[in-house]
Amino acid sequence: MTDADELRRRIRELLAAHPPADTERLDFLRARFDAGLAWVHFPEGLGGLGLPRSLQAVVDTELAAADAPDNDPRRIGIGLGMAAPTILQYGTEEQKARFLRPLWTGEEVWCQLFSEPGAGSDLAALGTRAVREGDDWVVNGQKVWTSSAHVARWAILIARTDPDVPKHRGITYFVCDMTDPGVEVRPLRQITGEAEFNEVFLTDVRIPDGRRLGEVGDGWRVAQTTLNNERVAIGGRRLPREGGMIGPVARTWRERPELRTHDLHQRLLKLWVEAEVARLTGERLSQQLVAGQPGPEGAGMKLAFARLNQEISGLEVELRGKEGLLYDDWTMRRPELVDFTGRDAGYRYLRSKGNSIEGGTSEVLLNIVAERVLGLPAEPRTDKDVAWKDLAR
Repeated sequence: MTDADELRRRIRELLAAHPPADTERLDFLRARFDAGLAWVHFPEGLGGLGLPRSLQAVVDTELAAADAPDNDPRRIGIGLGMAAPTILQYGTEEQKARFLRPLWTGEEVWCQLFSEPGAGSDLAALGTRAVREGDDWVVNGQKVWTSSAHVARWAILIARTDPDVPKHRGITYFVCDMTDPGVEVRPLRQITGEAEFNEVFLTDVRIPDGRRLGEVGDGWRVAQTTLNNERVAIGGRRLPREGGMIGPVARTWRERPELRTHDLHQRLLKLWVEAEVARLTGERLSQQLVAGQPGPEGAGMKLAFARLNQEISGLEVELRGKEGLLYDDWTMRRPELVDFTGRDAGYRYLRSKGNSIEGGTSEVLLNIVAERVLGLPAEPRTDKDVAWKDLAR
């Protein structure tokens, strides 16, 4: 029996014991996780079976055909795409057992406490401090641009634990309980009118040492796992043809012939081809992930994602003419998920402006591609061997 046959047998057993039509959604998701059918490449007992990542498609296809519920991956994308692989690689057995199941089922939402007002593009310059007091770390500082902080139970957090060493070496990685005393979440209203982002203030927040990921002072290396996975999660999503931002524009072009001009036609053809190239490159990147952890190539995909979204949404506004200048609703709300392509053309145009900032600015990602993918000489850095406390701020 092949691995795929064994998976199908397990899926049949799951569906027989927990018929989707008669089983509560959360009960089904828990049973799926316990059967090793959540992410098949994870170890047994942690939602997986230790099988090749490529076989996940077998599970997803079979369960979709059975009309089984999914875990609403867009709502819990930070947990799935960033926290989970980091916990798997650096967490203790106790941490993996505690966090991975409710993370995958969506019972506990995660957010990311990395960027700060004074440490965005230069993340390693962060100043949030964590000071050891017995078995706890006391954390003080401010984080910003935190998606889903208003609905999150847990956060992945990096903080400075040693200011006397160069900035990359004095950082430690933690899991922070967002319900703990001293954690304050404030909305950041965006150009779209929404506040999917937040700023988070940490005042004497006590984090047990048992919620540290990796070694003390090794947080930058741990964070690289998170950041590489984040860029793949944002820019390397598997899409059908005309999935993503190009889809609404192509539909409008087909359905509204009165809007067409020769110039818009040429621009749409160019962007359609580029979107298809990016989609196929994303497929190749997804296949490469089967062999191991994501590398710096994800930075290139995220770069293409941001540029294409902005150019395509701009074309859509022009194509729609006066209609493209309308905006459906400026009501202040705090959505539970990020929807890059939702609502109307005006929303897509405005929301895409953030794509070149979130998940690493395009300028920083260009450096990553240049240095770590193309092997070009690194930019001169005068602060590599300077203690963080001595840096100009």
